[in-house]
Amino acid sequence: MRRIASLLIPAFAILAFAAFPGISSARAEDPPFPNPGLTGVPELTDGFRLLYTQHFPEARSTFSSWADAHPTEPFPQAAIAASYLFEEFYRQGVLTSDFFLNERRFLKGIEGKPDPERMRNFRAALTSARVLAKTRLSEHHKDPEALFALAISAGMESNADSILEKKQLDALKLIKEANQDAKELLAQRPDALDAFVALGCANYIIGSLSGATRFMLWFGNIHGDKRLGMEQMQNAADNGRYLKPFAKILLALAARREKQNPLAEKLLRELTEEFPTSDLFASEYAKVMGRPIPAEMHPN
Repeated sequence: MRRIASLLIPAFAILAFAAFPGISSARAEDPPFPNPGLTGVPELTDGFRLLYTQHFPEARSTFSSWADAHPTEPFPQAAIAASYLFEEFYRQGVLTSDFFLNERRFLKGIEGKPDPERMRNFRAALTSARVLAKTRLSEHHKDPEALFALAISAGMESNADSILEKKQLDALKLIKEANQDAKELLAQRPDALDAFVALGCANYIIGSLSGATRFMLWFGNIHGDKRLGMEQMQNAADNGRYLKPFAKILLALAARREKQNPLAEKLLRELTEEFPTSDLFASEYAKVMGRPIPAEMHPN
């Protein structure tokens, strides 16, 4: 099993920073909470935009301020964790075609080790998010906001374990956990389109493994389908909320792997237009268009 797990492609997939469009009022069965992940909050939206332009401390400050004002909400704690993970991914060049198109790195994760202080802060924020989410579940069974936070937390920890710390067996367990929470969430809220980031990337990643490895993972009830995965990521890229840009960069990088350059060009052009100050999106757009990358644009 350890040999199989070591072949597992890092689970970008379940970095599911999910959120939900189109919900303007609470349903009868909903708990009396603000539900920032379900309804969207301008301050948190601003924080995610800061992440996508690589202003990590500023994003973290935005999330922390909102968390301090809403101490029972799990979502802002998960967002704080996301700020640390995104920052480490950026420093390590994970969300780039250089990483995705390098089979060795794509299969086995980064070279070297992540920043230890950043990882400690990341895991502390995850712990806070989980404690708050489980408290909500104890008060309201299957609360979607709590499922949202738990899916995010499991997905991010799976990413950290597989990509940054190379703990493939631990990551494999968390993939199943995050997928279960995401599916339960979508069963309640079909319009939670950002949750498709989790399911779509998991399908694509596992579907990219060799036939023999997929066959062995099938016995553990872990399945994958590359085509379906890209379709699910497209749903989030078209209509997501907090994670729409994240879905676009993941889908663009998957498209490059599949030699679907027109799709990658379209998505990366849209990202550069929406986030013109982002070195990450600008450099990836230059690469897919075959243009030289100015030195000041290199993200690493």
